[in-house]
Amino acid sequence: MKIFTSSPMFIGLSIVLSVAFTTGFVQKSTAQEVITIQEAIDKTLKNNLQVRQSQFSESLSDETLKQSKMALVPTLNGSVSSGISFGRGQDPNTYQIINQKLLTTSGSLGTGVPIFQGWSLLNQIKQNKTLLEASQKNTEKVKNDLILQVITSYLQILYNKDLLKAADQQLSVSKQQLDVQQQLLDVGNKTLADLSQAKSQLATSELNKTNAVNALTISYLTLAQLMEMPSSTKYEVQAPVLSSFNKPITSYNPDEVYNNALTFFPDIKLASLRTDAARKGIDVAKGNLYPKLSFSAGLGSSYSYTFASPLPQTSFSQQLSDRFGQNIGLSLSIPVFNGLQAKIGVRKAKINLLQTQTDEQLAKNNLNKVIYQAVADLKAAEGRYSSTTNTFLAQKDAFHVIEQRYAVGLVNSLDYSTSQTNMNKAEIDMIQAKYDLLFRAKVIDYYLGKQIIF
Repeated sequence: MKIFTSSPMFIGLSIVLSVAFTTGFVQKSTAQEVITIQEAIDKTLKNNLQVRQSQFSESLSDETLKQSKMALVPTLNGSVSSGISFGRGQDPNTYQIINQKLLTTSGSLGTGVPIFQGWSLLNQIKQNKTLLEASQKNTEKVKNDLILQVITSYLQILYNKDLLKAADQQLSVSKQQLDVQQQLLDVGNKTLADLSQAKSQLATSELNKTNAVNALTISYLTLAQLMEMPSSTKYEVQAPVLSSFNKPITSYNPDEVYNNALTFFPDIKLASLRTDAARKGIDVAKGNLYPKLSFSAGLGSSYSYTFASPLPQTSFSQQLSDRFGQNIGLSLSIPVFNGLQAKIGVRKAKINLLQTQTDEQLAKNNLNKVIYQAVADLKAAEGRYSSTTNTFLAQKDAFHVIEQRYAVGLVNSLDYSTSQTNMNKAEIDMIQAKYDLLFRAKVIDYYLGKQIIF
């Protein structure tokens, strides 16, 4: 099984439905590509542009950290310059003022070492390291969000396929009803009003089927877009055999789920890391309030040649030797007044910390809200599954009675078809309710960091 990351949530979500969705499927079209839910997740994480954007941001954060570390390394720079001057000037050999055409070439090599920068460089490294961790956690968050979207979209396709099946069945019954009303009108047992009512019901059934077809098309398109597949791609999805599934646990304490999720959920980790980075940002900004001390050293030499000079000129090597010089020095910069830029920078950093702390609390509040909603949705799904199961069993018993009466000629074909359609619709509702119950349970597992296995 492919693992997307070492995070507990990714370990769970990467195992999503891998066993249940690889056996016992109904395939409606052999001409189209059949995509399992695991394949849909893999395609999404590989192709989705949101993941790529986050990974690029992660790479930039990594380079920024490397750059801040290299700021502690001494610099070494060399330079070479050459030029020709015309007119009156000082002869570099005799120091006389003469009219001349002078070629001058010089070179130097210098180094600089930061000794003390108000700890701003060290704090910048710490901040950038935290920001890199935040970027990595953001990539994890993006992947988690996409996986949930894929699961939701995948199950929405299955749900809409069942809706289309029910709409087809209802349309068939409506057509039969219209035929019966037309026949009864022809023999004088029904009025035009009864026929009009049957036509209206048929039109409604046709509209319901059109809406079901559109909903299914949109759900296929939504999943294709998540996988970054062309919108025109034709594919099928696979549905699990629900009869082998056990009813999931539905009794959860939302506070316990929330407290557990706080320890590892990427949204919270990301917000916390950003708060830590903002706190380091204050230390970085305070570094501008301190004096800065740096060491420098260098060496250099030069060569000059006077065109048409009547005097003998020193050779190139001799001039380089005679003019060779070295220097070392310490530089101390004391901030006295810089337009309050340093103090304003510190205040801005403190405001940024307050903002990130607020964002972190908002992330916690949102997590608390969605977990409470998820627990409530699970309980509602359990109730709906129980109700639809009872309805299906009742419709199944009713159909068996109608079926027996139809076999001996006590029920016409229309009543038989209507009863069968009602039973099929009840079964579809039950299957949809089971899809929903299973998904709601897996959402809780997701927040608990469990492996999502059916």
